[in-house]
Amino acid sequence: IKEMRPLSLAEVKEIVKDTDNKELQDYLKKFGKLQKNDSEKLDKELKEIGNVKIKDEYRIKIIDFLPKTQEELNKIFTDVSLDEKETNEILSVIGKY
Repeated sequence: IKEMRPLSLAEVKEIVKDTDNKELQDYLKKFGKLQKNDSEKLDKELKEIGNVKIKDEYRIKIIDFLPKTQEELNKIFTDVSLDEKETNEILSVIGKY
């Protein structure tokens, strides 16, 4: 293993696009909401917020789930809490996608 990092479903879809595993393909098609380029744009915008509370694994979960409400977003951030300003900032970025 050279590197371990969380991957969005869009990235996984790109990596395994030539696989014959129908179950995996069906899963990625059903739950992967964004295409790879949109996923990368959202990831970049979330990084640009500059909030240290948004760890890599949280960014990937945000990209995969695209939470629409504060409650949905808070379910992702299990070990830290976001204030209203931070939540609104993240939700406004997600709202573009």
